[in-house]
Amino acid sequence: MKCLICGNDTISYPHPKFDMLFHECEHCQFIFKDEKNYPSEDLEFKKYEEHQNDDQNLGYVNFLTNFIDSAVIPYIKKGNALDFGSGPNPVLAKILENNYFFKVDIYDYFYAPDKIYESKTYDLITSTEVVEHLRNPLQAFKLFYKHLNPNGILSILTLFHPNDREELFKWHYIRDVTHVCFFTPVTMKKVAELCEFELISTNHYRYTVFKKTI
Repeated sequence: MKCLICGNDTISYPHPKFDMLFHECEHCQFIFKDEKNYPSEDLEFKKYEEHQNDDQNLGYVNFLTNFIDSAVIPYIKKGNALDFGSGPNPVLAKILENNYFFKVDIYDYFYAPDKIYESKTYDLITSTEVVEHLRNPLQAFKLFYKHLNPNGILSILTLFHPNDREELFKWHYIRDVTHVCFFTPVTMKKVAELCEFELISTNHYRYTVFKKTI
């Protein structure tokens, strides 16, 4: 299998206990599940419907507010924004509009499928706990680049994999059937190179911030 990010050859190995086959790129550290492990659209939607991520969930609101304070506000404080993968209740968009100085559009494959962004560009694009679900993540990053204004900011939240096979097998993140691809800061650096972003920040745990400089 070729890496879905950088196109290099990958090594493949099964999970020792579960029916999962992984492909790992030693060049950019990207790991993705085999397509036989991709959920059906019906199963994927069913899993999303089980989420309790709404604006009445104080823990979730705090989780997103911490992301904004760490991965957005230090780099941009106002403007037009797109929240890509907003979910059934666009909590992040509400926080950006109500607590900060952003005007926010939303897009979600299941819950807000109108591609309102197609005729627009933005000062900020956010995507929280989304890219691990995507089967062609590089295409999404190129779309983000296309719809950012010059000097625009792209802020991504996804939990980075441990870059250790034994730890990967124990990692809770792979147990979610809707999670099909996994990144590290090295992967994000390669994404920046391929998409002509400047990678301006990562906390080496779950936040990545890119800037469109040209």
